[in-house]
Amino acid sequence: MIPLMLHRSCDLGPVRAVTASLRASAIGCEAEFRLDGSLEGVVLPPSGPSVRTDGLWKSTCFEIFLQGIGEEGYREFNLAPSGRWAAYAFERYREGMREAEVAGISVACSHASANGAGELVLKASIAADLPSPAQVGLSTVIEHANGALQYWALAFPPGPPDFHSEACRQLIVEA
Repeated sequence: MIPLMLHRSCDLGPVRAVTASLRASAIGCEAEFRLDGSLEGVVLPPSGPSVRTDGLWKSTCFEIFLQGIGEEGYREFNLAPSGRWAAYAFERYREGMREAEVAGISVACSHASANGAGELVLKASIAADLPSPAQVGLSTVIEHANGALQYWALAFPPGPPDFHSEACRQLIVEA
C-alpha cells in the first residue's frame, strides 16, 4: 500500500491516513484504498446497487486516473463506498469527457470503528481495456460530517487540488 498525501489547504479532520494500491490484472486492474481515523466524522453514502452514477466526487469517493505513457488522453474511475461507480474517458486535460467503456466494475467496502478509531477498506475490480504501461494517479475525496472536504493524492500540482493534473500520476503500472 502506498501512502497518499493530504492537500496542504485541507485540515486534518477525522481521517489520519489514506493508503492505496493498484495492480494490473488479466481483465483490467484491481485497486484497494484504506482510510484510518475516526469514521464517525466521515460521510459514508449508504450501500446501494453497484451501478454507474455521476457526481460521486461530491462526497466520499476514491478515484483512479490512468494515462498511457506518451498519450494525451486518460481515464478516470470514481468508486464510492456505497458500491456505485463512474468511468470517464478524456481526450486531453479536462477536455472531451465521455463515459468510458467498461466490461464491468465491482466495488466492495467494509468498515469498522470503535472508541474513535476505525478503518475503511474499499476494493474494486475494473474489467476494461486499459493502457499499458500507464501513469496512474490514486486519490480520495473525504467528506466530513460538517460538510468540509479533504483531498488526498499521491502528489499535487501547485495551487488548488486537481486530480486531473498529470502531476498527480506518480505510479507506473504495466500489464
